[in-house]
Amino acid sequence: MLIGDVARRSGVSARMLRHYESLGLVRPTGRTGAGYREYSGEDIRRIFHIESLRSLGLSLREVGRALDDPGFAPAELVDDLIRRTRERIARETELLTRLRRIDAAEPAGWEDVLQVVALLQALGSESAGKRQHAALSSVEVPAEALVEAALSETDTNVAGALRWALAQAGDSALAPLAEGLGSPLAEVRKRAVESIAEFPSDGATALLRAALTSPDLAVRRHAALALGARGVEDAVPTLIDMVAEEANDVDAADALAALASRPALADEIASDLIARLTPGAADSSARRRLTQALADIPGTTASRALADLSQDGDRAVALTATYILRLRSTR
Repeated sequence: MLIGDVARRSGVSARMLRHYESLGLVRPTGRTGAGYREYSGEDIRRIFHIESLRSLGLSLREVGRALDDPGFAPAELVDDLIRRTRERIARETELLTRLRRIDAAEPAGWEDVLQVVALLQALGSESAGKRQHAALSSVEVPAEALVEAALSETDTNVAGALRWALAQAGDSALAPLAEGLGSPLAEVRKRAVESIAEFPSDGATALLRAALTSPDLAVRRHAALALGARGVEDAVPTLIDMVAEEANDVDAADALAALASRPALADEIASDLIARLTPGAADSSARRRLTQALADIPGTTASRALADLSQDGDRAVALTATYILRLRSTR
């Protein structure tokens, strides 16, 4: 079969067949009387083998080794191909992500494109100062890029700047942040709930309510503090737990006091605190903290409880309750 026929049947151009011949990958086994290359059936099979190996990403040099080296073991080469393919996919995925983010910024011209690219690069900089400057930039950065940066940021100052920037971006950032709440990494979950807490919207409040049932205790506690500040009573049980367990207990008590400023909630919160004060339900230090939390809960329920606690068998609890009653009487 002549080279033109081989090219038509194999899909490999005559030019590439000549290139293969120059490299020694395939040599026509014969020549016609006029000196034209003539390929045998075995030659054509070898051409198909070459094309099959090339489709796996092998270089022509690697193809030659695979076909001609009797001692060639494919396992190592296949492992290397897998590694290179993964690296290529990662690079292309990164490029695709960057292009999508540029597209999301809706650039009006190339100057805008370059500006967004510069900011995206700055968000990934090793310099905390550059990352913070990018977060605080007046140029619009795609929310998805800000979320990715916020969920991976370890520097406290930069993290604060990123949370601020996310809040300015609006609720479009809430969906990717919600995904962060389900991350297998505890630090990512913590950053996600901290970021959501910066949003004043109803959508953020709904996510924080859902976070109260998270299996991650840190997420539940941070959500409760944020919800308490928003006046959401669903946070009360978690806030009381935080007081009892001495987990950011001062802030938790402040949040309970803020919620208790609503008359309809004051007695309910006082009753919940009292229920936790039952001897045996909490140790001495926890009972003392729970008693302290009653200090800023208005209403007769809290006052009666403090009066009873001033006679408590635990001296520390009794003294705390007595002191609080004196303060309440001077208000």
